[in-house]
Amino acid sequence: MNNKILTILIAIIGVVGIGLYANIMMVNKDDVAAIDGASSPMVSFAVILLIASVVVAVVASLLGFFKNPAALKRAILGVVSLGVVLLVSYLIADANQVINANDEIIAAAGSSVSKLTSTGIWGSLFLLVIAGAFFVFDLLKGLIK
Repeated sequence: MNNKILTILIAIIGVVGIGLYANIMMVNKDDVAAIDGASSPMVSFAVILLIASVVVAVVASLLGFFKNPAALKRAILGVVSLGVVLLVSYLIADANQVINANDEIIAAAGSSVSKLTSTGIWGSLFLLVIAGAFFVFDLLKGLIK
């Protein structure tokens, strides 16, 4: 029964999306105001679908965690571990200016944007090293067995 309801709901969403797309395609491409008016409902529909998807995913995850406390414990451990990686990344990140490929300054030295950019780079590097270490460990463990 739930599968039929879900299939019908997906079909309705698809038909609405096709209708909104057709509405955009029927507008004269040279009329900017008409394109704006025709594309606005499509953007609103996409935002509504995004919000609904996020809500469903979060609620389903929370229900799964409450049904399985061991999974909740592992998830909390993962979030805390990621928090530690981000904290260490933030502490060692510098706040130098960020320059793009054209030598234009994107973020001035000492700005929070520069600090957060550096934090993201360091965090990615730490996660890459950790993932690589686990990969090598698993590879060696498989070779030994």
